[in-house]
Formats: sequence, structure tokens, C-alpha cells
Amino acid sequence: MAASQPFGFVCQGGLDTNTNQLAVLSNPGVATELLNFEVDSDSGYRRINGYTPYGTTRPNGANDVKGMMAYAGGLLVCSGNAIMFTIDGITWVNVARAGTANTAHTYAEYFVTGGGKTLVDRTGQLQTSFVYEEAVGDQGAVIIADGTHKLFYLKIEGSGALNTRTYQGHEVTVEGAVTPSVGTLHETRLVVSSGNTVYYSDALDPKTFTSGAAIQLGDNVVGLKSFRNDVIIFCSNSIHKHVNMGAGASEGEAIVPITQNVGCSSAASIQEIGGDLVFLSPDGIRTVAGTARIGDVELGSVSRQIQPLFSKLTRSVSSYVITSAVIRNKNQYRFFYSTSSQSISSSMGVIGTLTKEGFQWSETQGIQAHAFDSSFDTDGEEKYYHADKDGYIYIHDEGKSFYSLGVATDIESRYVTPFYDFGDVGSRKTLHYVKVSVSPEDSVAPTLQVKYDYNSIDSPQPPPYPLTTIPVPSIFGTAVFLTASFGGIGDPMVRQAVQGSGHTANFTITNTDQKGSYRLNGLFIDYVPAGRR
Repeated sequence: MAASQPFGFVCQGGLDTNTNQLAVLSNPGVATELLNFEVDSDSGYRRINGYTPYGTTRPNGANDVKGMMAYAGGLLVCSGNAIMFTIDGITWVNVARAGTANTAHTYAEYFVTGGGKTLVDRTGQLQTSFVYEEAVGDQGAVIIADGTHKLFYLKIEGSGALNTRTYQGHEVTVEGAVTPSVGTLHETRLVVSSGNTVYYSDALDPKTFTSGAAIQLGDNVVGLKSFRNDVIIFCSNSIHKHVNMGAGASEGEAIVPITQNVGCSSAASIQEIGGDLVFLSPDGIRTVAGTARIGDVELGSVSRQIQPLFSKLTRSVSSYVITSAVIRNKNQYRFFYSTSSQSISSSMGVIGTLTKEGFQWSETQGIQAHAFDSSFDTDGEEKYYHADKDGYIYIHDEGKSFYSLGVATDIESRYVTPFYDFGDVGSRKTLHYVKVSVSPEDSVAPTLQVKYDYNSIDSPQPPPYPLTTIPVPSIFGTAVFLTASFGGIGDPMVRQAVQGSGHTANFTITNTDQKGSYRLNGLFIDYVPAGRR
């Protein structure tokens, strides 16, 4: 009888749906499916966290949430015809009111006396763009654009209860009835766009737009982002940069083309990570990267591994609500998409982790983020929030469950390897056992499935193997007696005897539960080569 042979690999490389079955074997640690896992920036695939409800009440009933931002120690949410604010997720107030410009109103003046300041009707709000101005007051100020209404300016001061703070809110006129859709703060100016026109405010005053401070382009403007010394202008079919803003043409102010061949498909996809800008283009996620030369930028594509996914998405991109944010402590770009009526359980997303080898990807299902925000609170701690079409607000990347209509649901995760030929596709192999290296954060019990010969109906396929429950290792000084499992190790190798044989085999690890996370580090397979045919 032939001696057994070893085969092992480390889980690394992320999701790859673009490479064919033979070529992918040069990188055995990649996944052909990686659902509700995230790539660890060092190595391994970690089952993602869930999310938990923020507070106990929705900001504006069952109205869809069009945008949100952590602000002034609370949360600012655009929903229905209102802009709602809370500091606890329980009591919400509509801050969309016609206050007096440059006047701080008391709570009573703004909300109570005589019914408070007149409400600004925001009926028909579209997906909103928030611009944060840090250097004013003790909480900064926010400017909101949605493409249907005039800009709305809000400055809240104070840090106590709602009724101890002051409020300054009012609409801002850019030019006539112009209703900007996106904006960014560049140096001391507010820059916004409507249609194919870019407007910028006076220096040091984002609420004042001098007539003439506007530039028309030959392409519809999709998004704006301040980047280094310039403003990057993302258009439908081209990308430009505005240099020397406000200096005048004689001093070098100009719109300089970056490319006339690539455009941006969604303003909500634009984020900064790793010193570069990322955005959704018609051919996937691209970067606008700064180079060593001052003022120079270059374009690159970073989602080639999952090109089929983005090709399908961009063919009907206008039918999706798209949001994105950066999870800085994980070096991740998270991108979510779903239709306005799609169920939460079928809503999809991708997670791109920036590693030493570049972006590595995974997919999500069960997170519906019609609004998504990553901001720092007043203590400098980063907070993440998302909201769904039913108006529920959640703390993102926290907890062990997903939610639908406020009710906790299971997280379904799945990791599928390529089909391995173990270096010789011509010989049949009999598998004896599989060892799975796991780093548990909770007591977990994944399921292992082995498939042979590309899941051929001509090859017997064994049933799934539930793995033995993997306990959390006890660490001296933190483990609790009668609660923790003593004797465990940090990264156990779980051994599972398996059955069957074939010329190729692949492995699937799944979980559907409301337990904590774990990281898959790698697999080791013991097999015996048999006859050749």
C-alpha cells in the first residue's frame, strides 16, 4: 500500500472568482467562495462580526434612511422628510428647521416656543452627502447635500442633554435654485456640484458662494473629494482635478484632466484608504493614487480577482443603493449594495482588506446598509453605523447576530476552497483526515464538507462532517472558573476523519448560528495516492 502524503496550505489571498480552476492552484490559499468572512491583514479568514441595534426607537418610523453621520456625540440621520438627531437612540428631534443664520438658538427657541423654528420640508430626499467642518464651535458643523434640496447647514454646540445645547440650522443658497448632490471641504472652502457644474464657497466661509465661483465641465459630475492639494472631480465618463482653487487663471487655477476614459459609477463608493482614493468604476474598484511627483496621480484597478461580481453589478448600477466606508482599525474598505425593495437577507456587499500584497476580497450577505458611516466620536474612538430600508439603525461590526425588522437572525458564513489535484491530476487519492487550524473567539462548531472530482455525480460524495465544538482557550488572569474551558490552546488543529476518493477534492467550511467569531488559519490533508487512469 502506498504511503500517505501530506498537503497543506495557509488561508490567504481572499476571494478569487476570476481565475480558472487550474491557474488558481498556484495560490492554494485563495477561496472560490468567501461569504461573511473577512481577510485578516496578516493571514487567515475571520468570520465577520454581526451588528446590534442602536437605541430602541427608529428616527422617523419605517421611512428609509438616506444618510447618516456621527456628530456632536450623537447621530444625525436623514430619513423621510426630516433630518433627525439623537444622543441616545431613544429620543430623536427634527433639526431641519429655518433658524436665523449665524445665530445660536436655545433648545426652547429652536424646538418649543411657538412650535419652534419653521420646519424645512425635505420631502423626496435622495441619498445624502455629509460634509464636516471641524474648525467651528465645540462640535464642528455639518453641511448636507442630497440633489433635491438646497444645502442644509447645521451647527450644534454643547455636550449635555438635548435641552442644554444650542442649535443653528438653515438652508444655504449656492446660486438661485441650485440643489447640489455632493460636496467636500477643501482647505477652507466648501466645494459642491450640481449636474456638470462645480461651485466653491468663499475662503473661510462655507456658507457664502460668491457669484462666478463656478466651473462647468463637459461631463456630469458624480462625486468630489479633496485629495492632497487638489479636488478630484469624478464624472460619469472622466476624472479631473481642480488645482489652485480660488487663485484665478492667471495664478494657475485650472481643471486638469486625469483620464477621459474612466468614470465613476457612484459617489457613495468614493473613500480614502492607504493614502489613495478608491471608487467604483464601470470595470470594478479602481484607485486614484498619489505618486512621488508633487501633484501627480495615477489610476489603478484593485478588484481584478472578483471582476465577474462587479461586472454584474455595474451593468445595472442605477438600480442599487450603494454605500461604503472605511474600517480603519482593520484597514478595510466595505462596500454594500441592494435595491430599494430588496430583503435584508439577500442584500450583498464586499469587503476589501488592504494587505501587503494589495486588496484581498470577501463577500457579505445579510447586511443591508442604505446608509453607512464611519466616524470618530468626541473621545476620538471610531464608531461605525448602518441603517436599512425599514428605518432601523445598527452599530456596525459589533455582536454575534444579524437583524431583520429589529429581530436577531443567524449569520451564515461559508468558505470554499478550489478543487486541488495535490500535484497530480492523473492519480486517484483516498483522503484519510483533514486538520483545520482555527483561532476561536467563542465556542464554535463549524461544519466541514468534502467534494470530489468537481462535485461530479459519477463520484460518491460524502455527507458533511460537523466538527467537534472548539472551546475558547483559557488565558491566565482573564478566564472565569466554571465558565471558561481549561486546557484549550490558542490555535487548535481540529482533526476530522473523512471518507471518499477522487482525482481532485475541495473543502467547504460553513456556520449558521449566532455565536462569536473565529479565524480559519489553514488546512492540512492526509491522503494516499492510488491508481492512475
